[in-house]
Amino acid sequence: MFDKDNPFKLLLISLAGTVFILYTDIVWIPWRLVYMKEMGIDVHTFFLHLAIRSIYYVALIFMLLRVNLNKISTLNFLKRLWYNALICTFAFVIFAGLSFMFDPTVSHLGSIVLFQFFVVCILSTLTGHIFLLYSVQRKKEQEIEQLKIENLQSRCDALTNQINPHFFFNSLNGLSALIRKKNDDNTLAYINTLSDVFRYILQSEKKGLVSLEEELEFVRAFRYMLEVRYANKLIFDIDIAEGQIDLKIPVLSLLPLMDNIIVHNSIDSDHLMEITIRLNKQSELVISNPIFPKMTIPYTNGTGIRNLENRFLLLLNKRIRVENDGKVFTVVLPLK
Repeated sequence: MFDKDNPFKLLLISLAGTVFILYTDIVWIPWRLVYMKEMGIDVHTFFLHLAIRSIYYVALIFMLLRVNLNKISTLNFLKRLWYNALICTFAFVIFAGLSFMFDPTVSHLGSIVLFQFFVVCILSTLTGHIFLLYSVQRKKEQEIEQLKIENLQSRCDALTNQINPHFFFNSLNGLSALIRKKNDDNTLAYINTLSDVFRYILQSEKKGLVSLEEELEFVRAFRYMLEVRYANKLIFDIDIAEGQIDLKIPVLSLLPLMDNIIVHNSIDSDHLMEITIRLNKQSELVISNPIFPKMTIPYTNGTGIRNLENRFLLLLNKRIRVENDGKVFTVVLPLK
């Protein structure tokens, strides 16, 4: 409500405050008019004095609001009250002097007017004090929120960084296999694609959420590296409509899932691996693959899916779903 940088709002508040302070004077106008007519008192002089006092109060309240919101920064209520009391006392002296200057017979400077100046002082002090307390509280909340965001980013970065080493060693294994085959063209193409993939991973540290289109572009580059490694034994079936690629997903969400498929399944001529990526009716990303368990259980620390779930909780406050019926392994990722 109190915008210290908006004079128009402060002026409206000053007008409302003036009406509040002069409420009794305004309410008693009909009875005073009757009394003044009976006593032969000039009605125009009364209204002129009331108008001048109203304008003076508006100006005084406006000035006090500006001073309290912009100049007085103390949290000590009594100190703030003392400053406002000095200003109001000075303002009352000026008002009284001007009133006597224009009308030596003025009779409206009694206890009621003095009380009204006192009310102006109290209201201005309370307004400034409450606004300062609110500002301090708001600043603390913003600082706490910023700390939460920084902590969230640190935790997310830590989870993301756990992906890189595992993927790095798998990529080097694929590169070394090409080098042994002495196929320079495929090796060069592999290195170029690997460069694009690592660039995306490095840039991911600065990102939280990315579009589904960006993540799928990364998957297509990663798919090339896997196809080089597994020849025609690994197939990707990506079915995403053009109008759905703007949905948001945590960066590097698909890499640990691809890595998980490769680590836990046999992929050879007898076990063709088809990875399906599609959207369901709830606009969730569904990644599924047939299960071809290896003869020997691979040694893993189980952090891939767990880290992925933690990142979705941190960034989207949503859980991923893992379904395993013994034949097909499915992971459902919520999108934003």
